[in-house]
Amino acid sequence: MMHAFFPGFFLGMSLIAAIGAQNAFVLRQGLQRQHVFAVCLTCAASDTILVTAGVAGFGFLVTAVPWLETVMTLGGAVFLALYAVKSFWAALSDSSSLRPSEMKIASLPGTIAAALAFTWLNPHVYLDTVVLLGSISTNYGDDRFMFAVGAITASFVFFFSLGWGARLLTPMFSSPRSWRILEFVIGLVMSALAVKLVIAVCFYCIIP
Repeated sequence: MMHAFFPGFFLGMSLIAAIGAQNAFVLRQGLQRQHVFAVCLTCAASDTILVTAGVAGFGFLVTAVPWLETVMTLGGAVFLALYAVKSFWAALSDSSSLRPSEMKIASLPGTIAAALAFTWLNPHVYLDTVVLLGSISTNYGDDRFMFAVGAITASFVFFFSLGWGARLLTPMFSSPRSWRILEFVIGLVMSALAVKLVIAVCFYCIIP
């Protein structure tokens, strides 16, 4: 069974470790020390649902409904664009340094909603988890669910390591300038991903 677990773990880790909007959000929450456990659990639990669905054989849903990917892509682009504006605004106007005791704490429901949006409005997450991991798991026959356990374990290890490990970087972000740079970089990442999604939709419409 371990021969299926470790491939699932390392493939899941390689897919999730890429720089993206979701990881940037988890990092930001970790640095702020706001609802870290809830954010990490939400992201990891979402991956659990997606990976399980893919391995169970529901990957065809992504391709069965032709318009679903377009709607998700546009929704994700709008969300990322709005969050980019929020980050750029914070980079230009926020003069506070990263001291947890001085930072305004966002509501838990709002934070969880944002974490869910970063996960479920990203069309690539369905290709990585439901389609890619789901299709590769078929190579392991009856042990395919152990492959899924490996991928799910990777999600929990990565998100909780990123969220709780971010506090080790707090001294680096003790000045307003460092925090503004981080917000600006997050804004750039969100903007680039939003533009990429819009281009993908345009390309899909031109070449169906």
